[in-house]
Amino acid sequence: MATPIELSTLGHRIRHHRMENGFTLDELGAIVGVAGSQLSLIENGKREPKLSLLQAIASATGTDVTDLLSAEPPNRRAALELELERAQQSPVFRRLGVAPVKVTKTMSDETIEGILALHRELDRREREAIATPEEARRANTELRLRMRDQANYLPDIEKLAEKQLKAAGHTSGALTHRTVSIMAEQLGFELIYASDLPHSARSVTDLENGRIYLPPASIPGGHGLRSMALQAMAHRLLGHTPPTDYADFLQQRLEINYYAAAALMPETASVAFLSQAKKDRNLAVEDFRDAFGVTHEAAGMRLTNLATEHLGIRLHFLRVDGTGAISRVYENDGLPLPMDVTGAVEGQMVCRKFAARSAFAEQNRTTEHYQYTDTPSGTFWCSSQTGSTTDGEFSITVGVPFDDARWFRGRETQKRATSTCPDVACCRRPDADLTRRWEGKAWPSARVHMQMFSPLPAGSFPGVDDGEVYAFLDRHAGG
Repeated sequence: MATPIELSTLGHRIRHHRMENGFTLDELGAIVGVAGSQLSLIENGKREPKLSLLQAIASATGTDVTDLLSAEPPNRRAALELELERAQQSPVFRRLGVAPVKVTKTMSDETIEGILALHRELDRREREAIATPEEARRANTELRLRMRDQANYLPDIEKLAEKQLKAAGHTSGALTHRTVSIMAEQLGFELIYASDLPHSARSVTDLENGRIYLPPASIPGGHGLRSMALQAMAHRLLGHTPPTDYADFLQQRLEINYYAAAALMPETASVAFLSQAKKDRNLAVEDFRDAFGVTHEAAGMRLTNLATEHLGIRLHFLRVDGTGAISRVYENDGLPLPMDVTGAVEGQMVCRKFAARSAFAEQNRTTEHYQYTDTPSGTFWCSSQTGSTTDGEFSITVGVPFDDARWFRGRETQKRATSTCPDVACCRRPDADLTRRWEGKAWPSARVHMQMFSPLPAGSFPGVDDGEVYAFLDRHAGG
């Protein structure tokens, strides 16, 4: 059974060949042995003809059955009508509850094109990667759970990174900016540092002229620019196309970040380093960080890619801001995390007793801080490092269940805390005496994060101002 669109295309092709030969419906009908009214139903896509009738029509019009059955519209007018028919059958249009437009012979091509332009805009808005906070949380949660199921490990990207490094001549040690430039050149790109990069873009890739634009280095030799360049290259290497929705956007971001991490901290060298450290019972994020010249956060996240797959260690990772809100998370060790009704963890307040928050009270910010935390799900050992940016303080925490602490430096710590969260009496409910003292006598004004009111804007990539990017490229295209 042919689809409605296939029948419509067939009908258009029969009509085209009938009119090319100067036949009326009744005239062609008389030749092939059917009434003109029956032929009209076939031309309008309302009835499917038998093969014998198609053969008779093909013979009468000087063509063949294969030509009549072609999926291509016979002319521009037919193409417009078929596109409009397809658009008016879409769920997006049907949800409007508007009657479809009936195309007549007297309707001009321009009129149909105008209607089609509205349908295309309707479809574009439907497909746009605009994420409300709720959509973003759900998509992020689904991705987090999916990665937990596969131990946060992507073997195909690991292999791709090692292949590209080998081709660029990298053998050991920290990845240099020069090697990153060679990797770009092998893909047909030149790395250019531009001071007027659009504020909404971390980098811009000029596919036409083979250039990757990056911001100037704020810290000479810093890890950030290498990572951004590698991420830009990853889009090309991984065959990414403009994301179809926010979940697709998040998946692409995860993949390019993973590729950059796998290039900066190659699997073979990293696993060798970590395996020796485990053998020595001296695993430490700060050592892993320093060995490959990356940030503490990058080293901690990279550990989540490799520890379960290669060392047999389950673990968790937390980035927490100065207010206690979780901004980045991974766990496959059962650490009890706060979450909303959708299962989202990002933005939730972590327990005050966790090392991720208690580390802010430490005076020495140059080294890791260690702590055991008893929770309803068991005891966990954690290593936390604090830092600060223009946006405020943050902490990076990597932790494991009690039994796996024996592999890590800092396991001898005597610092221990007890968390009973999500029990509100743990750290969310005030002391009874304080409640009696201040209830009804104080009025705190809450600090609200502005991003709560700002869904990601529209565009080919969520959060990126396309107009600003195109203007930037126009300025630099001839440079």
